[in-house]
Amino acid sequence: MTDNDVPGLQRRLVEFAAARDWQPYHTPKNLAAALSVEASELLEIFQWLTPEQAERVMEDPGTAHRVADEVADVLAYLLQFCAVLGVDPLAALAAKIDRNEVRFPVRRRGGVDGEGDPADHRHSSE
Repeated sequence: MTDNDVPGLQRRLVEFAAARDWQPYHTPKNLAAALSVEASELLEIFQWLTPEQAERVMEDPGTAHRVADEVADVLAYLLQFCAVLGVDPLAALAAKIDRNEVRFPVRRRGGVDGEGDPADHRHSSE
């Protein structure tokens, strides 16, 4: 394991918080709230962009840096949340993908008759 794999990053985050006596504040509720705030800050970057502008957001170095920072913040809080609750994030994701492959079998858009059920096109996180 290195410092850049999931367990290594989680260890570094735990050590960072411990060195600053932040553990009392790193409760599941607080970490979930912080995760939501950071995800909102990521969304804020894209809030008023057209789809075309959003696709090119990484072309501007300043905006690219902001996006990368917010992605890092979201991931940091998610990894800390998982560490506190004992959730293996990679195992949880693999299990979710497995369930979604069963729940949402591959179908052509529009179904066989071209109509299809709009409910069949839900997002996989549902």
